[in-house]
Amino acid sequence: MAHGEAMENADTPRPAAALVLGAKVLEGGRPSAALERRALHAAGLYRDGVVARIIASGGPPGARPTEAEAIRGLCVAAGVPDAAILLETEAGSTEENIRLALPLLAAEGIGSVWLVTDGFHARRAGFTARRQGMDAEISCPELTGVPLLRRVRMHLRETVALAVYAVRLWRG
Repeated sequence: MAHGEAMENADTPRPAAALVLGAKVLEGGRPSAALERRALHAAGLYRDGVVARIIASGGPPGARPTEAEAIRGLCVAAGVPDAAILLETEAGSTEENIRLALPLLAAEGIGSVWLVTDGFHARRAGFTARRQGMDAEISCPELTGVPLLRRVRMHLRETVALAVYAVRLWRG
């Protein structure tokens, strides 16, 4: 279910937090367009009262700033109090974003999340979350200003990544 759909049904319990899946931090610590889109989308969910917490996820370990730290910086600049943001700074993949966020969620008593990622990545992220037992819905920012050819490449890349992930699971 997409974010907008869940918001329309008042009887549907809403996830308590947004789990922002990391994306590349560029040279000099600048967030990539994907990271900025995701962080600002999560900040909007917080400001709109959709979530009470944001979990910023992504390393890689040793990077300065980590993806999670860049997400936190963007969210704070967009009006989210630092106290509302939890950091997971070790993840280097979607699978690790999910796996390493689970203990943080449990420690905070958060039972469900909005996974915040781009639409082209949503299917694999949702599949990964379900596979690891996470109660998650998907909420995606709009891909404004991204040329059509780049969007097609992103979707193709994610289709291949999902197939590779499924084969790895099948092989054990």
